[in-house]
Amino acid sequence: ERAGIKGVHVDVMDGCFCPMMTVGPPFLKAIKTPLLKDVHLMIEEPLEKVAEYVTAGADIVTIHPEACSHVHRVLQKLRTLPNLNDAERGTVRGIALNPGTPLEVLEPLLDEVELILLLAVNPGWGGQKYIPATMGRIARTQRMIADSGKEIILSVDGGITKENIAEVSRTGADLIVTGSAVFDGKAPEANARFMLEAVAAARDSRRSVASP
Repeated sequence: ERAGIKGVHVDVMDGCFCPMMTVGPPFLKAIKTPLLKDVHLMIEEPLEKVAEYVTAGADIVTIHPEACSHVHRVLQKLRTLPNLNDAERGTVRGIALNPGTPLEVLEPLLDEVELILLLAVNPGWGGQKYIPATMGRIARTQRMIADSGKEIILSVDGGITKENIAEVSRTGADLIVTGSAVFDGKAPEANARFMLEAVAAARDSRRSVASP
């Protein structure tokens, strides 16, 4: 909060879809903060579980089509759930894709989402290396969003470090998730400020290049 970050990203893993188990709705509810709560559900068959996370205070709920038998049904259910933090805003619905999942999976879902999250690592442990092919996937996803005519946030998560955050920002990603590079056990606030400043500088540079 002191660094100026606008949201907190909570990774929920069930030990089935992911090799690890992390946290659930009670943890989310216990986070007392004005930050937007961005919940990434890396869990099998989330249909009967998404309501618990919205009730616990999620502003954004992102699911994996790889983990859903009926992904449209989950997204349609999320659309009916009111945002308890801001009823007028509603709950933002996201779709996350693993690095090896074809982007074509997104095409039939674009009418039902407000956010797309591209993973640059395989779900699981923090500290993994950024997969370079993600850069091309970001560009292709941007084209898909533009062709759809929808206002969809493009987010990138996984392997984001001090060394590569500027490069990722220059791709045009709207939202960048970073974990271990900030929470290094030494200076999380200073790390967060560094990340924000790097993103701002990269975006200013991108705007300058795009100017006539």
